[in-house]
Amino acid sequence: MRRREFIAFVGGAATTWPLAARAEQPAMPVIGFVNAGSSDAPLAAAFRKGLNEAGYFEGQNVTVDYHWLEGQFDRLPAVMADLVDRRAAVIATPAGNFAALAAKAATTAIPIVFGVGEDPVKLGLVASLARPGGNLTGINFLGNELAVKRLALLHELVPKAVRIVVLVNPANIPATESALRDIPDAARAIGLQIQVLNASTRREIETAFASRARPCRRPVRRW
Repeated sequence: MRRREFIAFVGGAATTWPLAARAEQPAMPVIGFVNAGSSDAPLAAAFRKGLNEAGYFEGQNVTVDYHWLEGQFDRLPAVMADLVDRRAAVIATPAGNFAALAAKAATTAIPIVFGVGEDPVKLGLVASLARPGGNLTGINFLGNELAVKRLALLHELVPKAVRIVVLVNPANIPATESALRDIPDAARAIGLQIQVLNASTRREIETAFASRARPCRRPVRRW
């Protein structure tokens, strides 16, 4: 090979090898972060801190795909299906019974890490606490037990109150069913009446609070 041809060959290789090397590099793993509520900066920051402590840093060796659904639970199946199609490495569903159930329904292969307020065994997420089996693992926030404890604490703080308003989200079926199952019994045990108000959006929450600031003229459920 003549000297000029050799120099041209080396020069061409120097420009093409880096491109080829970059093309061969695998894409960073994607973590799907799905929360049915509103954007929560402290929750996201805590999640990133946990990733960092495990050696993962956004933009460096992992990509986090955040989904804040603003209470639109009907979007969960589509979001989960998209993460499955994109072959996410992990699906994280912190603080959400419904999101965890939607993730479980979407895949039996991708690891799912959940945070739920109810017993994950009763929810059907895992076979048992000691041996969860399958592709799911996570933590239980003991939301039901805490709700009952909060009710007792509220009674201690306001001992003359006889009626307590409980705000539930009917779109979040598992959490609502749990609250309506456990709280009324706990209220009766300490002599309280429970009034249930439904709210699925921020506007409905504001309306519910506003309705308590004036005399109620429409029937509500009580226990």
